[in-house]
Amino acid sequence: MRLRCAVLDDFQNVATEAADWSPLAGDVEVVPFTTHFPDEDALAAALADFDIVVTLRERVPFPASLITRLPRLKLLIASGMRNSVIDYAAAEAHGVTVCGTASSSTPPVELTWALLLGLARGIVQENGALRSGGPWQSTVGADLHGRRLGLLGLGKIGSRVAQVGLAFGMHVSAWSQNLTKEYTDEVGVHLAASKEELLAESDFVSVHLALSDRTRGLLGAPELALLKPTAYLINTSRAAIVDQDALLAALHEGRIAGAGIDVFDVEPLPTDHPMRTAPRLLATPHLGYVSRANYATYYGQAVEDIQAYLAGTPVRRLP
Repeated sequence: MRLRCAVLDDFQNVATEAADWSPLAGDVEVVPFTTHFPDEDALAAALADFDIVVTLRERVPFPASLITRLPRLKLLIASGMRNSVIDYAAAEAHGVTVCGTASSSTPPVELTWALLLGLARGIVQENGALRSGGPWQSTVGADLHGRRLGLLGLGKIGSRVAQVGLAFGMHVSAWSQNLTKEYTDEVGVHLAASKEELLAESDFVSVHLALSDRTRGLLGAPELALLKPTAYLINTSRAAIVDQDALLAALHEGRIAGAGIDVFDVEPLPTDHPMRTAPRLLATPHLGYVSRANYATYYGQAVEDIQAYLAGTPVRRLP
């Protein structure tokens, strides 16, 4: 009897096209799910008859309570090599092997700049006006050249965002708890003396930190109040790093020029969520990792993970 493999959150219905799943044809039945399950009960019911689950990024938590309700589950594959919403101890206790895949930092770098440029030049507003017969030119673009880009985090993604900023002729500063001057000198950017200095002096602030106890709620109301009224905030990292209520208040009150947000406290975002209608907000539905090349990697390596598991030699095991 063939094993059954569920592919979660295949919103674009492309999972089976992004990679070659044919090597599994004789052993595994692949079933993509194109809609998100709203809660653990719905997820447990849908996955009850599956032996393998492929989950996309960290959207679907796999706590002990869910893993216990999936007695057939033997292999859980997460895209990327880091996943904070899987209970690894529970998986091990129930005999579930957890594997990951590679993930490129290029797509989130590119989306960061898409959001930043879209905000700076009023692209959505101007395009809407042009297509609807509205006013010819209604915004005045914010310059990048000569302005300061402040990066919270200078890792794989932040350092590449910095290089683009430098290419635009921007002054680039960076800050994180453990960032050193030796490293900022190597990247070619200025080490801000503090988080507060970076926020107060930057014209554009972009978040590129991993979510941890230290970074959760790092930007709350007091920190957002330090931003210039002409400043823009970009977050393509993790929603919980920025206090969502504080950000909404800043946008509604016009205390910052705008924000570009790709990550949210609840995903998919409910239709009545206030982030959907906030002013001065350019928002995308967590597209940071969504690209043809990344999907080819995710699903191609998921196939490899399954093949290796079936051969008794699992690869890319997590954590």
